[in-house]
Amino acid sequence: MFTGIVQGTAEVVIIEAKESFQTHTIRLCGEMLSGLAIGASVAHNGCCLTVTKIAGDLVSFDLMQATLKLTNLGTLRVGDRVNIERAAKFGDEIGGHSMSGHISTTAKIDQIIDTPNNRTIWFKLPYDDAMKYILAKGYIGVDGCSLTIGEVEADRFNVHLIPETLNRTLFGQRKVGESVNIEFDPQTQAIVDTVERVLMSKGVVA
Repeated sequence: MFTGIVQGTAEVVIIEAKESFQTHTIRLCGEMLSGLAIGASVAHNGCCLTVTKIAGDLVSFDLMQATLKLTNLGTLRVGDRVNIERAAKFGDEIGGHSMSGHISTTAKIDQIIDTPNNRTIWFKLPYDDAMKYILAKGYIGVDGCSLTIGEVEADRFNVHLIPETLNRTLFGQRKVGESVNIEFDPQTQAIVDTVERVLMSKGVVA
């Protein structure tokens, strides 16, 4: 489980292509490396990955083809950076909302609006049906960051980002057209899907 509070970013230093999967090695330091062990879970842009090797400050993870295709991790190149969060421990403060690290889909950055003290980013999902999980003032995970949804339009939505978030994550460097990982709020998804099934069973929804 993750809290959606990104601890920082890490550089991808090695990408090894292997049969049906890739091994990504990142450089970690400080609190992000302290106490880390093989088998531990670490979220990369919100995607839960398992530590397979530790050599000093270099930490490796294996990514299967399904992960590479579903998430934006498949487009990474050496030198790119990823948002990092270590798995939550019992007693940790849940500063965002509970996140599983299981990516639902990706979204494209449609528009970026900068003001002196914050940044608003508009996102478009790849299919219209996914917009049913997007509710104004609801939670959403974007590249591993727990965010509150701002405005919602027919085919897109936005979030408002404060300087701390921009400095700690990749959002301060993101550009229009780039892809981000999306994890829908599981409670919202469960409620929407349940109501939809009930309505369908009563013949209300075709």
